[in-house]
Amino acid sequence: MTNFQKLLNDLLDNAIKNKASDLHFSPNRRPILRIDGQLVPIKEQDPLLPEEIRSLVEIMLTRENYDKFLKQKDLDFSYEIKGKGRFRGNAYFQRGEVSCALRFISTKILTIEELNLPPIFHLFSKASQGFVLITGPSSHGKSTTLAALIDEINHTRNEHVITIEDPIEYLFEDDLAIIDQRELNIDTSTFERALRSTFRQDPDVIMVGEMRDAETIAIAITAAETGHLVFATLHTNSASQTIHRIVDSFEGSQQMQVRAQLSGSLLAVVSQRLVPAINGGMIPACEIMLNTPAVANLIRENKIHELPLIIATSAGDGMITLNQSLAALVRNNKIRIDDAYTFSPNIAELRELLRR
Repeated sequence: MTNFQKLLNDLLDNAIKNKASDLHFSPNRRPILRIDGQLVPIKEQDPLLPEEIRSLVEIMLTRENYDKFLKQKDLDFSYEIKGKGRFRGNAYFQRGEVSCALRFISTKILTIEELNLPPIFHLFSKASQGFVLITGPSSHGKSTTLAALIDEINHTRNEHVITIEDPIEYLFEDDLAIIDQRELNIDTSTFERALRSTFRQDPDVIMVGEMRDAETIAIAITAAETGHLVFATLHTNSASQTIHRIVDSFEGSQQMQVRAQLSGSLLAVVSQRLVPAINGGMIPACEIMLNTPAVANLIRENKIHELPLIIATSAGDGMITLNQSLAALVRNNKIRIDDAYTFSPNIAELRELLRR
């Protein structure tokens, strides 16, 4: 074992032992862990020299991918530690030197209950067709939520599941379902091509790691319309913003058709945040919009600005706003009030909810 391989193993073991979500390598700085949302330097480790970071990144990449990284200056990848877990990485250049961010992905896929997600999530895994979008900022658990949904299907349904990811994160072991996992640049050239080819692969469930362009979004909506259950993620901050983002991805002449398709195929939009929990760790706060007739009508008629009011007044249907979710977590002593305000989209509204 080389000195650099030992250094890498020690740093990754440190991240796992300290239950860090992320590990950062920056030139001339100590490696840094993200623990419960906070950045914490590894004090016992010397600052990493630029050439050391290059060597650590080179170990984690294939020769082909390392050459590709040097050419395009940034690269997504995954790196596995046998028996312990995987790391999703992004290597990149800054000020002419190599840096790297690594996200820990456990070998164990947590259940909906273990993730403290609302029970209504079980309905999403039971659906036979439709479009479920898990949204939110980066690093707020979207991939982990998707993995819980796919794994529940794996243990409860005799179905064919195809995932399209960049890179593959959680590894599924077939139970009742057949799960084929396709990785960008290894198993397919683009999300669009992989998604289009699923129509010839007899899937029941399709999971798209990220919808990056109008073509991918259009095919995903069509798949949901034609009898498939489709899960996907978007980097948006709310249900209404998600609908806007999808519709605005298309030319004006196509937008009416896309709204009509969405109003018919959408099952739910979830926007989630990971909030520091009082007892340690992170707990999700979720905005949940279900596609009721009222929601479908607003989408079809391009009255998307009215969706927040429908969500706020439809608790009986299973919907909840992010502020309502945060307020409930505060009342149940799960999160601190200051953290609730930090993640609130409307602090004045949250303050009013907490007074009731």
